[in-house]
Amino acid sequence: MACLAAAFAPYCNSYTPAAFTDTVLDSRLVQHRLRELSVFVAVSEGNVVGTLACAVSGEEGHLRGMAVLPDWQGSGVASALLQAAEAEIRNQRCKRVTLDTTEPLARAMRFYARHGFTRSGRVSDFFGMPTHEWVKFF
Repeated sequence: MACLAAAFAPYCNSYTPAAFTDTVLDSRLVQHRLRELSVFVAVSEGNVVGTLACAVSGEEGHLRGMAVLPDWQGSGVASALLQAAEAEIRNQRCKRVTLDTTEPLARAMRFYARHGFTRSGRVSDFFGMPTHEWVKFF
């Protein structure tokens, strides 16, 4: 939770309150995520410096909650987390992986584009704000 909160703190005012809570999580949402998704963490000296979750449904994997502490952004942590999650999704014989991102996260969108994701054109509502679906085929 602390990693998500620190990573998304600069975007707090760009999110609706409900969208921000669902992004940074509370203890109830953490427990749900741990039960329902595979959660990956990057750790340095006993501290979580990054996290990413994924779920599989049929032939599609879905990524959720990529976060890297500000001091660790640009260090390769996000790429390593993405690689681990994609390996998990591939191991379950998925043909594609998706994720949703909000408009304020321009840096994240550039990251995903560099890692082979493209916008699918699907836009949905995320607690009162638009989210754009990105997809990558294996």
